[in-house]
Amino acid sequence: MSVHARFIVALGLLALGCHGAAHAQEAPLVADVSENLVAITTGFTGKEVLLFGATDGPGDIAIVVKGPLRDLTVRKKGRVGPVWLNQDEVTFRDVPSFYRIASSRPLEEFAPPNLLSRFQIGTDNIRLETADNMSMTTEQLADYRKALVRLKTSDALYDEGLGSVNTTSNRLFRTRILFPSNVPTGTYFVEVYLFRNGTVAAAEIVPFNISKIGFGADVYDFAHGFGAIYGIIAIILAAGAGWAASAAFRRA
Repeated sequence: MSVHARFIVALGLLALGCHGAAHAQEAPLVADVSENLVAITTGFTGKEVLLFGATDGPGDIAIVVKGPLRDLTVRKKGRVGPVWLNQDEVTFRDVPSFYRIASSRPLEEFAPPNLLSRFQIGTDNIRLETADNMSMTTEQLADYRKALVRLKTSDALYDEGLGSVNTTSNRLFRTRILFPSNVPTGTYFVEVYLFRNGTVAAAEIVPFNISKIGFGADVYDFAHGFGAIYGIIAIILAAGAGWAASAAFRRA
């Protein structure tokens, strides 16, 4: 279904809520994405996905995009003589591999801190639990947490694009979600929140998938399913390439 068709469907659903039977309950929030599958092929350089929707009246919109949850280890390096080595590490469980937020206004203008924390809106509010009971202070864990967010942000996988939700006539809204070339594969969830008078009036969750297809996907699946064989083939190919380059230089 095209972007325009999805947009028309959203408007139609809203219209049905507004003009339905007297006992029908109006849907306060409708949301959808332009594509339910983002295909990663050879030469993939990134992708923009349009999220759009409609509300039953004025309100503020906050959007959270979360990628698949994965465990992630953050290591701290220390200098031992002239060499830098990994000294301490912390493994966080169920970390969103991708996290972006967008809103119609700065969050502090319409959303109280307790709701931002409850719904994990904003990188400071992502719940990160360690895999083990560690003998670290709260301040030390906070440093590792900041390092995790900093690393993800530098890889363009975390971002807080505040103010990037466009609204029209206090009912329609849309925003574009940019996925970089290094985006992880898996199932993603777009959480859309409608705020009114400092409370969450409605919420909608829209799932979609990011998947590798084509030859690149076949290589990826083979490498993960038959790691030992893939490693042997890679070594043979590398040795063959080295031998061929050496032979070419000898002839020259």
